[in-house]
Amino acid sequence: MRQPLAFLAAAIAAALPLLAAPALALDKVTFGTDWLAQAEHGGFYQAVADGTYEKYRLDVTIRPGGPQSANRALLTGGQVQFYMSSMLQSFDAAQEGIPTLTLATVFQRSPTMLMAHPEADFRTLDDLAGADRYIIGKDGFITYFRWLRARNPAFLEEKYEPYTFSAAPFIADPKAVQQGYVTSEPFSIEKEAGWAPSVFLLADYGYPTYSQTIETMGPWYEANKDVARRFVEGSIVGWYNYLYGDNSAANALIKHDNPDMTDEQIAYSIGKMKEYGLVVSGDAEEHGIGCMTDARWKAAYDTFVEAGLFRAGTDISAIYTTELVCHDLGKDLAK
Repeated sequence: MRQPLAFLAAAIAAALPLLAAPALALDKVTFGTDWLAQAEHGGFYQAVADGTYEKYRLDVTIRPGGPQSANRALLTGGQVQFYMSSMLQSFDAAQEGIPTLTLATVFQRSPTMLMAHPEADFRTLDDLAGADRYIIGKDGFITYFRWLRARNPAFLEEKYEPYTFSAAPFIADPKAVQQGYVTSEPFSIEKEAGWAPSVFLLADYGYPTYSQTIETMGPWYEANKDVARRFVEGSIVGWYNYLYGDNSAANALIKHDNPDMTDEQIAYSIGKMKEYGLVVSGDAEEHGIGCMTDARWKAAYDTFVEAGLFRAGTDISAIYTTELVCHDLGKDLAK
């Protein structure tokens, strides 16, 4: 019996270091969003709430944006590792020589829309050119409004009126048109005015951008590719679970970060994301949430060059990578 006992003691001694070894440390990263916490950011909050990021060995802090947010500046300054960006910001970075890098996109289709009074005689996007005024934010005026004018010169600059985040001017004027997100502003109008506006989603008329992209800095990515891969993959899984699973814990985090957010608004936004195929459509439907393609990037860039937003000849190949996406990750979670 002495030999088996000795063998057992040796086995226990060999196992003790493994039992005492600490778990692998989590890599800490910060993700800066482009606006206040909302359902449109839900997949990221889901990955925090349900432990998905932790499974990917990440400790993720979500830093909400807002009207005075400096999150993109924090990204370029190295204080934030990931930022919720857009193709237009990426094209601008390419033109200015800023080494940002887009890793994935959440929205295959931009939620940007224009809305009108239901009784106005507007049936198509082009009909909106006949509105008395276009209430649009300054960023929209220098981006998608130029795209609108390029496709239809009947949209006149003199009808532009800055959007001040108040719907009162639009509600009061039956011949006005206002900007918004299809996931948000129509809900607010209906609650405030008692009627649902007519909605014209720019993506339905060829507006080519991805939206809610995941952006990092190119040099940081080259030094931290594994961390970036785990963040992108964890975010993709988080988005599937948010759209198709139990998202109550994520919504609680959203409301914690944005106390003005309501369950009714969240439910409306999720419904519209699904109805309009903002997240799961096109390449994402075939190859998974987050998917991007070279063809789509080139088509968008060419469209905006033609509209006069950017000068021709800029090399855009360095501002995005498709190596982390389009791998069918998470598709089995869609219900």
